[in-house]
Amino acid sequence: MLHRLLLLLLPLALASCTGYHLGGSKPSHLAHVENIQVPLFVNETQLTRADAYATNSAVDALTRDGSYRITNINDAQAVLEGSVVSIDYGQVSSSRTDTLKSEELSMEVTINWILRDASNPARILEKGSSRGKTRFFAGDNLEIAKVNALPDALRRACESMTSRIANGF
Repeated sequence: MLHRLLLLLLPLALASCTGYHLGGSKPSHLAHVENIQVPLFVNETQLTRADAYATNSAVDALTRDGSYRITNINDAQAVLEGSVVSIDYGQVSSSRTDTLKSEELSMEVTINWILRDASNPARILEKGSSRGKTRFFAGDNLEIAKVNALPDALRRACESMTSRIANGF
């Protein structure tokens, strides 16, 4: 009786994995893209080095995802252009004695990006806007705290961008 039950359950257990494949499922209009070139992002904000941080975050996010390879322009099927367009701050908490003195702030970074066909740059494969948000403590030097929080916010924005390019959402 036990052998018959096992023989019945074995095909069901093996059939539960049918249709599964390794790797991500790219959007159908990006199925032909294997290699992406990522030039330096544009910085439209006043915070220095935001362009370099954003470019590095985009390359890291695409590499971690694994759906695309980062390459040079000669081998790329697509080019990912981006620009850091805004950095907004908000107060999360203030000092108990002085409500105008921030203790914890939030930072929201907005990146506009375009994925272009490498062979025909006028053809846009995908475009969008991604946001990344983080929190940080003001501390004694607010400018250093802002600069230290920037890579985390950019990483989150680039992960959102990569999810859209690699998965379609």
